Amino acid sequence: MNISDITKRVLLPVILLLMTGVHIFADDNITFTAQAPQAVVLGDRFRITYKVNTRDVKEFRAPDMKSIQIITGPATSTSSSTTIMNGKVESSTTITYTYTAVATEEGEVQLDGATIKANGKQISSNKLTIKVLPPDKTTQQGSQGQGGSSSGQQQSAAQGTSAVGNDDLFMLATVDKTTVYEQEAILLSFKIYAAPSVNLTSMSSKMPDLKNFHVQEVELPQQKEFQLEHYNGRNYQTMLWLQYVLFPQHSGELEIPATPFEGTVAQRVARSSNDVFDMFFNSDRYVEVKKELNTRSIRINVKPLPQGKTSSYYGGVGDFSISSTISSTDVNANDAVTLRVILSGTGNLKLTKTPEVKFPQDFDIYDPKIDNKYTIKGGRQTGNKVYEYLVVPRHAGQYTIPAVEFQYFDPKSGSYKTVKTDEYTLNVAKGQGGSDSQTSVAYVNKEDLKYVGQDVRFHSTPSVLKSDKSHFYGSLLFWICLVIPPVILLVLVIISRKRISDNANAAKVRVRKASSVATKRLKVAHKLMKEGRKNEFYDEMMRALSGYLGDKLAIPTAELSKDRIGETLHERKVPEESVKQVIGLLDDCEFARYAPGDDTGRMDRLYEQAAALIGQIENTIR
Repeated sequence: MNISDITKRVLLPVILLLMTGVHIFADDNITFTAQAPQAVVLGDRFRITYKVNTRDVKEFRAPDMKSIQIITGPATSTSSSTTIMNGKVESSTTITYTYTAVATEEGEVQLDGATIKANGKQISSNKLTIKVLPPDKTTQQGSQGQGGSSSGQQQSAAQGTSAVGNDDLFMLATVDKTTVYEQEAILLSFKIYAAPSVNLTSMSSKMPDLKNFHVQEVELPQQKEFQLEHYNGRNYQTMLWLQYVLFPQHSGELEIPATPFEGTVAQRVARSSNDVFDMFFNSDRYVEVKKELNTRSIRINVKPLPQGKTSSYYGGVGDFSISSTISSTDVNANDAVTLRVILSGTGNLKLTKTPEVKFPQDFDIYDPKIDNKYTIKGGRQTGNKVYEYLVVPRHAGQYTIPAVEFQYFDPKSGSYKTVKTDEYTLNVAKGQGGSDSQTSVAYVNKEDLKYVGQDVRFHSTPSVLKSDKSHFYGSLLFWICLVIPPVILLVLVIISRKRISDNANAAKVRVRKASSVATKRLKVAHKLMKEGRKNEFYDEMMRALSGYLGDKLAIPTAELSKDRIGETLHERKVPEESVKQVIGLLDDCEFARYAPGDDTGRMDRLYEQAAALIGQIENTIR
């Protein structure tokens, strides 16, 4: 029996056993999901997909597609993958059912989940909600008066690019309410509206001037995505750009001023018959056009808080509750007691003052520790604020810690409300040794500290002096300790210099190969662009640019940021315009992945800019 026969007989059963075990493991975690666009336009085609992560699927049944016309489908496709990590083999199979559909009625369409039978079990997918938007009014009017507009479009194409209209790209500032009370939360949102034909590549903005408000920015997802929305008779690609929660600090008519934004749009330049470059490559070119987007100012009517405040009002406006806990109600004198007061709810939590607790006079009271645990959810500040009071009773007896009252103003009802904690009875026993005070040095009263050092005197006795005839100086141990440190220092210097030399050589190699590595990555990106693989293209472009800049400028990967790149380029005497182009190109690559518009034109433009910038930097930094 030869080696190949032994391999087949031994390895084949093992591989089959591993694959079978993986298959069983995957089937125990079956997922069946449905996907569709959140919003579609009436009459436009879109896709509905159902995915299941197992091969053993029977009796796929789609739900009743009410108000939706199926054009084609279901088209079935299967994909499989196998990975081996740390000796563990994992395999997965995904079956996809795809429908091409058209919505036939405006409004909101609810689709029930589809069903399948997998591994003898019936499984349902998630439900879908699709918002069907009406078509553009301008599109309908344009189709009726097509003869008059076609000549204008031809003239615009002949001239090259056309300006982006105010109705094609704008920023809209909105608030959830315009009449509020003092300290009542307002949600301010800035949203981008871009027509599908607008190729928006980047957006810049500054913090709006909101001096009359306490401002908290809402954290939005880093990877922002455009959504389809119908506004003023047109369909736009929209994106929530910024969001703030505002708390007006005084009454009267306050203004949220107009806020400037600037968008960058890539516009196609028509091919010229006189341009040799265009004739040879037979491709369109793109130019970047800056578009100022100014929002309108918004006036807020802020009403003063009404009469009715009490001493237990600590500035709260919203909806709150309060509770408390105590570490123990049975303690000894001079033992520390911790009272925790928890203020929970929704409103201006951050701006509330510390509630006052009326502890007995014989208690030593320390400043409370405050722990803020609030977040922004649904455009509102919600969570809790924990006040931790540390007190020390000095004498035995029975004491009462009264309830903590917290009065707040409820904007919904327009009235003040009061909530309070429980009342506690504290039983304090005598301390150790039968005394009820000053039994522990740690809890000596502050007034008594000045006497320490005057009332206590220590009696000292001289120690007996002995003669030690042994001498360390001049001994063998003395010379060993004298010689070893310089030897260790010399070895460390040699090792350090060797490492510096090795690192310098590695850095030189990295700098020397930066251009060739970037060229290879750009070739991969160009191939992805030709194949229309948008996400993979932008990922490869970011790797090519960041990898090249990190290698060329000798910046460690952990420290590679746009600020560090800009500083290093300035230090290497790269022109300011080139530095701005590099930073702008990095921003464009991050933004373009989720931007609507002509992906082919955008990818081609970014590819050409990257190649040109790398060439400029190579000519500047030798």
